Amino acid sequence: MIDGDIHLDYVPNNTEAGDRLVHRWTEVLKSIDRKVIQVMPFSIYPRNQMPVQAVAHQCGTCRFGSDPRMSVLDLDCRTHDVDNLYVVDGSFFPSNSGVNPTLTIMANALRVADRLKERLGTG
Repeated sequence: MIDGDIHLDYVPNNTEAGDRLVHRWTEVLKSIDRKVIQVMPFSIYPRNQMPVQAVAHQCGTCRFGSDPRMSVLDLDCRTHDVDNLYVVDGSFFPSNSGVNPTLTIMANALRVADRLKERLGTG
């Protein structure tokens, strides 16, 4: 933080691997029957560089599941190791679907809030 403002220092990485992937994907698209008019929407064309705002929906950093060896959170988004720590942001997702997950995050937060109310005897 600088003077109370949030500072994001983003440096693109994996660009060489990304270029190889685009090259391979282009080869695949060229091999498809020419009768196909459009294979994929232009908005997800792989040569587009996403702006830093596009990384606002990071997911999968604190996965949930029933096995503590494979997940940080239980199915109610409570950490396996800390009894009173719940995580209700997008990190509980195992991965990102590629679309804005905000409504699902909100719905899950409300679901977890109901579990907390039950646990505290206030629900």
